[in-house]
Amino acid sequence: MKNKTKGTNAERELIHLLWESGWAACRVAGSGSMSYPAPDILASRNGVVFAIECKTTKKKQQYLEKEEVKQLLEFAQRSGAQPLIAVRFSHEPWYFLTPSQLKETQALCGVTAKTAKKLGLLLNDIF
Repeated sequence: MKNKTKGTNAERELIHLLWESGWAACRVAGSGSMSYPAPDILASRNGVVFAIECKTTKKKQQYLEKEEVKQLLEFAQRSGAQPLIAVRFSHEPWYFLTPSQLKETQALCGVTAKTAKKLGLLLNDIF
């Protein structure tokens, strides 16, 4: 239960940051727990829509199941939203990456803190 709470709190933190940056944003109820693809957060402003999958970790790398990425891409394709992965490592800001920037293994997709800093965009850069 603790991991779910940590994830929910991270999503809420990001929503507050998005609103403070002038975007409308909301958590998607049931993301990850229903049979239809759904991102963690939808953010929009002036006709631009982002479907965002959020991850936070204390480790030096973050992994996502390939199915999570596949569902994010399917939702984005159907809705016309732009898919993003938002990842935050301990004592670091949020970094935003496209799914294609993740490194794929046989069962997972991942990103290291070093790669996120190098390739990812910060909130003010993308929003």
